[in-house]
Amino acid sequence: MENVSLSLGSHSYQVQVGNGALESAGFLVTRARMDGKVALITDSNVYPLYAERVIRSLEDAGYAVSTHVFPAGEQSKNLTTVETLVGEMAEAGHDRSSFVVALGGGVVGDMAGFIASIYYRGIPFVQIPTTVMAQVDSSVGGKTAVDIPAGKNLIGAFHQPSLVIVDPTTLTSLSPRVLREGMAEMVKHAAIRKPGMLMTLRRLADEIDLGFSLSTIDRLPHIIAENIAIKARIVEDDEKETLGVRAFLNLGHTLGHGIEASVPYGSLLHGEVVSLGLRGALFLSRKLCGLSARAEREIIETLEALELPLQLPERVRVEKALEHTRRDKKFQGGSIRFVLLEDLGKPLLSAEVTRQNLEEAMQLLTTPIR
Repeated sequence: MENVSLSLGSHSYQVQVGNGALESAGFLVTRARMDGKVALITDSNVYPLYAERVIRSLEDAGYAVSTHVFPAGEQSKNLTTVETLVGEMAEAGHDRSSFVVALGGGVVGDMAGFIASIYYRGIPFVQIPTTVMAQVDSSVGGKTAVDIPAGKNLIGAFHQPSLVIVDPTTLTSLSPRVLREGMAEMVKHAAIRKPGMLMTLRRLADEIDLGFSLSTIDRLPHIIAENIAIKARIVEDDEKETLGVRAFLNLGHTLGHGIEASVPYGSLLHGEVVSLGLRGALFLSRKLCGLSARAEREIIETLEALELPLQLPERVRVEKALEHTRRDKKFQGGSIRFVLLEDLGKPLLSAEVTRQNLEEAMQLLTTPIR
């Protein structure tokens, strides 16, 4: 089993990555010295696939488990669902000695982590992510949040998990579209820290529609652990995004979040809007800080190989997407902090991106890539 450590003082924890790790959940939680009753939070898609295996493992390790299931989808990531789940936990007898286990994708992890951050003013939680996006990105780093009509993830807290358990075999149950969108975050990681990984991702792209071979499944723990390690080192340097370093993880996200918020939730997946945002960020990087055409092309070709969108669908209204972009959390005092690339592996946080630049980038996204 691959292991990635996050050194965050009293909030340090391990990420365990291995095929078949779901069956070891109880052992791994025990080894992390976690006590108390378990509130397993999952969604209606993941529950029938994996909940029984995780519950059995936890119960075999001596834990009492209550299960709390909510309707799958980003539309459930709101305060109403939080209130319902918290009420269920209270009725099940959970108190400050309990802990939460989040089993599912990014929505489950975000919401279960947020609940853990506020229940009895904060209880521990364990992440068991089941999608590419959650495994390589959202389950690590301690950002938890829910959405409100004004924007995505505007109510949340930093609350680090006590343990993350990653079982890459869960990815075999995902549709090609969901696999591809999760890999957008891998492209981002490669762009900011490990450009050599872009070739690995292009090779993986060839297997998505046919299904992962046994050799690929055997290699997935290492590939996923590589991505987690990239994020882990950045989080260690800037846990609460006060120094500007952690903001590098937002490459492609400023425009992406604006696009995502401008259409009904779920019509575009998160990784799909990140792909669009990456194209816009590459355009601005060439315009403002001299990114080479070669570097831009290498990232674009990887996104193309993964069949991720690089042109806005017709249903996206540019002005509405820009309006949401201007509300983004990354605006400070009316100024935007925008992540650009000087070169592959060399991100920078720029305060020079103007509203006109954002408009130019968004307009570019209405045109074909060639």
